[in-house]
Amino acid sequence: MERIINRVKIFANQNEESLELKEKVTSYLEKYHFEIVEENFELAIAIGGDGSFLRMLRNLHFNSQVYYVGVNSGTLGFLQEIKPQEVELFIARLHNNDFKVEEVGIQETTVSSKKEEDTFYSLNEIVIRDKELNTSHMDIYVENNLLEHFVGDGILVSTSIGSTAYNLSYGGSIVYGTLHTLQITPLAPLNSKVYRTLMNSVVVPENKEIQIRPDSMSSDFILTVDGENREYRKVERIKTKVGEKKIYCLRMNEFNYSNIIYEKFLK
Repeated sequence: MERIINRVKIFANQNEESLELKEKVTSYLEKYHFEIVEENFELAIAIGGDGSFLRMLRNLHFNSQVYYVGVNSGTLGFLQEIKPQEVELFIARLHNNDFKVEEVGIQETTVSSKKEEDTFYSLNEIVIRDKELNTSHMDIYVENNLLEHFVGDGILVSTSIGSTAYNLSYGGSIVYGTLHTLQITPLAPLNSKVYRTLMNSVVVPENKEIQIRPDSMSSDFILTVDGENREYRKVERIKTKVGEKKIYCLRMNEFNYSNIIYEKFLK
């Protein structure tokens, strides 16, 4: 059977450990007759922690025409499936087409203000806060149906893949990556005689659009998109959904999400 992947591009962090691991990956790729290139590649490999995987996706504009995989030289490395000691085994399997492909849903967000509209993609999450970090006031809709009048520090909307990132730190649920959901998680919501706000996260199916509309007290926002901050003034609405764009990640055949959760968080 003809080999599916022949040309590979490597994205590596510039710290000593990642650069040493890059040499190791390069050596094994050459041993199994892969071509290491800068353009027209079938596979992109991120070497480092989860941040290196996110930077790789941004650099490639979430290109759906290539495969992605991560080799972990960081700490947690939830997105980086391949361990340093598994590099040769993985590349040997790559040579024999002995892997599986997982489709990963990408979050598509559009921010609309009086003067402009900005659309962007994210793998993990967006976080919406008042620009001056004051209490945020916003109405949250799912498919144009009001979910709540939110009052609190902010709102986090995560993908299934991102459910184990910032979302988990705020008490959100872990969701299997193959479900392609979005999860609305409140940041320090207010609950009093004056304000009634949901205290728990809400998981939304992939075919539902979430819309956030600020009230007159909160229209200047900081949006944190996969860890990068963006400022928006006089926001009228924010729409976010699992878009049509997907990426395709390579997995070892024994990859199991339950095992990953146990290994990364409990072991």
